[in-house]
Amino acid sequence: MDTRFLETFLTVADCGSIAEAARRLNLTPAALAQRIKVLEQDLGLQLLRRSGRRVQPTDAGLRVIDHARGLVEKVRDLRAITGDGSPGGQLRIGGTATALTGLIPGIIAELGARHPAIDYFLQPGSSADLYHRVISAELDAAIIVRPQFAIAKSVNWMTLRDEPMVLIASRHHGDADAGALLRSQRFIRYDRAQWGGQIVDRYLRDRRIAVREWLELDALDAIAALVDRGLGVAIVPDWAPPWPQGLDLRKLPLPGAEARQIGVLWQGAGARQPAISAFVAACAATTT
Repeated sequence: MDTRFLETFLTVADCGSIAEAARRLNLTPAALAQRIKVLEQDLGLQLLRRSGRRVQPTDAGLRVIDHARGLVEKVRDLRAITGDGSPGGQLRIGGTATALTGLIPGIIAELGARHPAIDYFLQPGSSADLYHRVISAELDAAIIVRPQFAIAKSVNWMTLRDEPMVLIASRHHGDADAGALLRSQRFIRYDRAQWGGQIVDRYLRDRRIAVREWLELDALDAIAALVDRGLGVAIVPDWAPPWPQGLDLRKLPLPGAEARQIGVLWQGAGARQPAISAFVAACAATTT
């Protein structure tokens, strides 16, 4: 049995969708479905059932899941133990949207040049979701916004960059200062469910700034694009480039505003520790 097919099944079960699982695994839906078919033939069991556009594990599939996760983890650990003791095997890395575009490509390029035996699974998500995935050992490491609560002692943290909060506005609004823009223009809010959005919310509440709230979004690039079209102003972290192309924005500093801290959270023990340590070192090398 090819354990990659078990990993494929687990991903489908987690996503509840063949199409979404295919995107995560960089496979075509047809190739993914073929893997599931081969696995079902090997086991002599039907593992999934369709429910509209969604798929769900059968009772047999749920029993397989209970045992498959541990087996897949053990296989990953075995792959991480290379003959000469150098870092290898698969790293499961999480990243927020801005980390996946602005930081992780450079980090993986640096790490790949030094340790070609390492391969990668990249998991996008919110900082809160990725934090809990590292805590539960579903991921080896993640680049996220630092939480506002004490980080669990079972994991490690290293700050990579501080991102000051800035007011962004279209140049169509002229040279008005931040206060005038917040009073006169519609406000596009960075989602308060996001840890960075909570920093923005505290800034407004602490200063008792009343805004003409219009939208609340969790996608920073979408916020920037809307502001560029003159549809409102927003307070966002000055995140690592690239920003969306073709924008002509003013970035106004907000003295006294709390910065969004971006860092790497990682597992501190286990068979994949050499690869994790190499990843953390690459994070430090490419962001300092």
